[in-house]
Amino acid sequence: MRPIDAKEPDRSEMPVRPSEDAEAALPVGLPARRRGLVARIDAFVSKLSTRNNFWHRLCSLIWLPYAFKSGITMRKLDSTTFTAVLPFRRFNRNWYNAMAGAALLANSEIAGGMFLFEKCGGDYTVVCKNLNYRFLRPCFGPAVYRVECSEDIRALAEAHQEFNADIELGIFQHVKKRGREVRVGRCDVTFHCTPKSHHHEKKRRRSAKTKSNR
Repeated sequence: MRPIDAKEPDRSEMPVRPSEDAEAALPVGLPARRRGLVARIDAFVSKLSTRNNFWHRLCSLIWLPYAFKSGITMRKLDSTTFTAVLPFRRFNRNWYNAMAGAALLANSEIAGGMFLFEKCGGDYTVVCKNLNYRFLRPCFGPAVYRVECSEDIRALAEAHQEFNADIELGIFQHVKKRGREVRVGRCDVTFHCTPKSHHHEKKRRRSAKTKSNR
């Protein structure tokens, strides 16, 4: 029998073991999973490709042979202005000695991707989802791509989540004799940006699921 003066334990003061749901919410303050050597090298090369035109050309030679042959280069004037220049070389011209429409179209995606890589850094993959190009007039000289984006890409990238980026590009022909630029096209591009950590996590989950099914 229990003594009469024995008191019931105060359960409000007893330590409570967190449930599985509570444990699932704990990783908010935990350190992120350490990236592997391959992931770190990939991020380093991605950042290096946007440092200057030398490294951009070198990386293009390996991963973007079309961009290397076309000769497109970056020209960042300040923190808010980003331009890319497509030279008027034989590889980019058509049979009547004007800039080929395919060259203007393809390099629009490359110019927009270069802009996003410069903003997002090497921790994101950038994929073109939609591209609309409007041809206004023939281009008989070097093409200058001027990138415009109303969204704060750096703020979106710092959230480490997937997002879509809508970019507008004005395409101009550089006229040397007149010292001005003539608009030859307009392009609207939508890119989907995904943190590389998401790809690694999906790959790890697929690998774990495959092992568990064996």
